[in-house]
Amino acid sequence: MENHRDLDSTQFFKVETEQESGVKKVLSVVYEALSTKGYDPVNQIVGYIMSGDPTYITNYMGARSLIMKVERDELVEEILREYIRNNHWAKKE
Repeated sequence: MENHRDLDSTQFFKVETEQESGVKKVLSVVYEALSTKGYDPVNQIVGYIMSGDPTYITNYMGARSLIMKVERDELVEEILREYIRNNHWAKKE
């Protein structure tokens, strides 16, 4: 029964503001590097997030080492946060 109670409550997760801006910068550099090299940035970033395989990201502009410094869940959170903001689903901070 102890485990059942745990499933009934919601846990909270908060990323610090400083990390968010860092994640935005990383995504910006990675997007630019992939675009410049002729890759579809969306497909490549999704491939990386889903698999964890850094070879989806080019080494150009240090993009691969940069993206590996960020946890994949932080990338997903930042992308989702921006999507929600851009679709006016949430009050802008």
